[in-house]
Amino acid sequence: MRAVMGAVVADGFDFSPGAQVPLSGGAGQTAATQALASAAYRDSPLSDISKADSDAHKSEIKKPKLSLFAPNLGEAYSRAVQVRMLGGGRKALIQSFGTEPQAIVEHCLSATRLRKQRDARLTLVMVLFGLLFLPGVLLWLGAFQLKKMLSKDGEGNGLSLLGGALLTVLAGAALFFMVKLPLNGFWPLYFRAMAVAPVVGWWWAKQICEKAAVTMREAWKGLLEGGGVAAKIPEAVPQDPNETAAETLRQNLAKVTAEQHSNVVFYAGPKGILGMGTRWGSWQLAEELVPAEEGTEIHPFRSWDVVRVIHDRLRLLERSPLHTGGFPAPSVRHWIVSPVGEKAGAVARPDGTDTDAFQIRPHEIERICNEQQFGAGNRHYLGVQFVLWDGQLVLTLMITVTVLHETLRIEVTGHALGPVNGLFTSKPEPKTKDVAKTVRFWETKKITLPLIDSDEVVRLAARAPLTWFPPVLDFLGGKLTLPEPFGLRHVWADKPWRHRFMADDALRAATPVLRVVHSAAMSVLKENGVDTERFTNRSLVLSGMVQGAEPKNADEYHA
Repeated sequence: MRAVMGAVVADGFDFSPGAQVPLSGGAGQTAATQALASAAYRDSPLSDISKADSDAHKSEIKKPKLSLFAPNLGEAYSRAVQVRMLGGGRKALIQSFGTEPQAIVEHCLSATRLRKQRDARLTLVMVLFGLLFLPGVLLWLGAFQLKKMLSKDGEGNGLSLLGGALLTVLAGAALFFMVKLPLNGFWPLYFRAMAVAPVVGWWWAKQICEKAAVTMREAWKGLLEGGGVAAKIPEAVPQDPNETAAETLRQNLAKVTAEQHSNVVFYAGPKGILGMGTRWGSWQLAEELVPAEEGTEIHPFRSWDVVRVIHDRLRLLERSPLHTGGFPAPSVRHWIVSPVGEKAGAVARPDGTDTDAFQIRPHEIERICNEQQFGAGNRHYLGVQFVLWDGQLVLTLMITVTVLHETLRIEVTGHALGPVNGLFTSKPEPKTKDVAKTVRFWETKKITLPLIDSDEVVRLAARAPLTWFPPVLDFLGGKLTLPEPFGLRHVWADKPWRHRFMADDALRAATPVLRVVHSAAMSVLKENGVDTERFTNRSLVLSGMVQGAEPKNADEYHA
């Protein structure tokens, strides 16, 4: 992972040395990262994003004022992710466990750069063949817009009977007007050129669009096949100290990674811990603290003393007495969990002297662990996290230790975040159409269509001059609004229980973790003169229960 260096300053972060744009992808979690990054290069309809939304997280698509300017999925996704994650005054982000969000944002920037290069050429075509023959271009654009409005689906596919008749009449009237014009003079020639020049410009624009579409699809396919498709964003590398825009972009990218490494997470009721998934299981060990020998006292200890020993034991999970594979090295980390409402539209990360670059300092973590166990305030959890299936499955078991009066409670809860929705893992397919054979008309054959049809050329050419004015383009063509609180991973994650092996992995991880936690806790209790008989008996009962672990809606209480 990228190392985040530097300290918080008044207006952001100051990272040294100079600008660096690392290669995307990381060991063990490239599949989910590249699947989400591939969406930036897609040319499918924007409405497809609704298929990937979960019940708890819904994207919003703002309808266009003019459908001619409507974006496709890749254009809207790249724009929305950049604005949400890099825009000025952006709200806090949810960590995207199992992915590298900075790499995804870099691909969104890279895709936008490729489109701007294409749009620069299309703008030149529009100036040569559009501005000089503007009335003709407006008439052609009006015809395409009218075709979309009169189509059966509103997208230009399948004209209605009334629409076809109306367009035929208008085309006939235009042809009659062109034939009846006099053959001499400047204006008659101009009017004829006005009708023909946009067609020549359309042909040139089609070559530009097809070349760009091939490049985009190669990047889309390369990412999903695990190829080394690098995001090219030279605008994020300042060439001299006066390039403030590049320096700001570089710092904003670094902020994304810094926030990804934050040790603060948010519990949103039935939605579970945002970014970690819903809570599917919970096992609690709670017994009275009594001295091991009558007439003696328990040696004073605190929750942190128990948590620290559990932490050290969990780091040895990958070791096994048998050489049969087993656990990969887990991430064992202290977390501060902040409660938010189930329908909260935003979260707020803590700041102040006890934080540093989105992270709670160790002394504050220890204080919260020992003191904030009841009533208002954040809570401490010790988490052991496994990133499996190349980033497609994130398993997190959270451990919390509380002492209230004479009762010690150790709770282990399981959270699971499933694979990225299948929309993001679908590869580009050639555009085909089934048509009847010439002789054997009762049989059909499949023909390959061009990547870019006439309607798409017109749409891209119409949008091209407005590419440098994104707010105007958003107003005319509509946009994608991402679900909040937003994190690139959890809003488009499926449930892991529909995948047999993923479900098995989630269920199998609970038993050894629970036993390590209990073993570590018993050792601390014995060292401090606590009678462990009741704890041991209860631990054996839990060991039996966890062997039959099955996923449940642990955060939904039935009153």
